[in-house]
Parts: sequence; C-alpha cells; structure tokens
Amino acid sequence: MAVTPRAGRTALLGAVCAGLAVALAGCAEDPDAGTNGVGKLPAPKIEAKARAAAESAGTVRLSGSFVSQGATYKLDMHLAGDGAKGQLTTRKSTFALLRVGDALYLKADAAFWAGEKAGGGGNDAAAADKLGGKYVKVPAADPVYKRFSGFTDKDTLLASLLALRGTLATGDHATVGGVKTIRVAGGAGSGGTLDVSLEGTPYPLRLERGGDAGTVRFDDWDKGVSLKPPSHDQIVDYGKQVSAASGG
Repeated sequence: MAVTPRAGRTALLGAVCAGLAVALAGCAEDPDAGTNGVGKLPAPKIEAKARAAAESAGTVRLSGSFVSQGATYKLDMHLAGDGAKGQLTTRKSTFALLRVGDALYLKADAAFWAGEKAGGGGNDAAAADKLGGKYVKVPAADPVYKRFSGFTDKDTLLASLLALRGTLATGDHATVGGVKTIRVAGGAGSGGTLDVSLEGTPYPLRLERGGDAGTVRFDDWDKGVSLKPPSHDQIVDYGKQVSAASGG
C-alpha cells in the first residue's frame, strides 16, 4: 500500500519527537552534570574525599543530636583546630562550652554544680550557687574537663561521627540546605548515611547515624570562628572557688 505524504510527515514527526524524548531523558538522567564529579566515584572514594575535606578545613559548625553509650546529646558547636564554642544539652542540663587553646570554660546552672559536688552539705550548695550561671574555668585534671572537652575537639568529633560502618554503597542524589549531594550508606544504611556535597569542595553536609542514633548537620566549613576567653567578671576559677567555699 502506498504511503501518503501526510502519513510520511506524521511518521517523520513521530521519529523526531521520539529522538528528542530520548535525548532529553538522557540529560535528565545525569544528576552529576555540572557538579564536582564526586558522585561518579565509587562509594569508598567518595567517603575518603569527604573525610579528607573535613580534616583539611580549619573550622566547621556541627549541630544536631546523637546517641552515645546510651545517652542522647544535642549540640550546636562552632569548632576550630585550637578551640570551640557553643551549646550542649543532655537529658538533665544545658551547658555553654568554650575552649580557647587548652583553657576550657563551662557555664551551667547551680543544680549541675550541686550534683557535681554532692556530699558536702551546705558548703557544697554555697559553692554551687557561686558557680551557677558563670563561665567556670575547669582544671585539665578534673573529671569535668575530661567529660566535656571532647565536645570541643574538632578532630575527635569528626573522626567519631564520620565513621560509617559496614560495606559502603552509593545511595541517592539529594539536597541539603539547597546544596546538591550524593549519599553514601554504610551497611545498607544500618551503619549510617552521609550526604556529601556535589558543589565545590566535597564536604560532609549531613549524617544520619545508624540505628536511629541521631542526625547531625555540618555547616560553615572553613568560614572561621572567633574564640576569646569570657570577660573577667564572667569567669569563676573552679579549683579556687570550690575549695574555698567548701572550706578546703
């Protein structure tokens, strides 16, 4: 049967449209176009690049919540190599933390300090009242220093949080704060899921810890943190004040 000119034009138009549809679909299926290219790498290399970027950055803001040894912590910390400042919340208390070099300052309410110094009766209550609401300079040898200084240590926090467990696999493309990301999952997600930036430096941007152990955001990479001790009238020397108030 002869093909009419109109039928021929229709067939040709259909072929052209089909070709365009395939071409457009091909473009849409390349989510890594125009990115830093990290999304095309194997999952272990994506994680390695994210870790390297985090380690080389001078500063970062870390916020969110996570579970460690059965305890839940909420934090919003600005971290640098030589110190940090921010807020930490536990089940019982909220603390302001500030570390400048090796000097750690902790601000908490009187109830926290009363618990720390429980057992001395009224003298300890008086000491707690003096410490509550002030930045307390904590001696490096004190258990309080050892308990809280880790939350001000950039390298320690990042090393522990960015450790995905299990076999790594590349997940979905997503966005975090408007930034395109590629997800890397450990142990099919049970070992944590990390969103890595596809724009500019491949910084970690969000971590979902395995076992519903919290979600942490990473922002303000390498934007600097201003760290300086509190004003003199806001500081209480932990060792001197507590020992004096308790008759020591």
